Amino acid sequence: MNIKNNPKIIDYCLSISLLAILVAAALPLLMVKWPYTPYLFAVGAAGALVARIFETYKGESLRIRRLYRMGKVSAMCYVVAAGLMFYQPSARDWLAFLTVGAVLQVYSTFMIMHEEKKLGKNASGNNKA
Repeated sequence: MNIKNNPKIIDYCLSISLLAILVAAALPLLMVKWPYTPYLFAVGAAGALVARIFETYKGESLRIRRLYRMGKVSAMCYVVAAGLMFYQPSARDWLAFLTVGAVLQVYSTFMIMHEEKKLGKNASGNNKA
């Protein structure tokens, strides 16, 4: 089975990866000392990056294509944050990259939905005329 032809696998991988990132990010903020927290975060970041790399858009909208690329940048921010968790375990610099990645992810997700809805309305409006 080809992973590119099955977007549900990509969606499941992305969801599980983001949940791992959420749990791993919440543990230090809640002052829970667990030695495997950076590893959980790194696995989630790597899974998110792999899912975003295999995620494709086959339409012609340049804006939606750029928004998908923004999702890839957010996954790269998660990978940098994971690297900072290993490099400076006592510092909180990884939070900056986590925040940037989360903001980019939320923005791109909502804008993709908005743009696809707008394209759907335009397509249905053109078909009726």
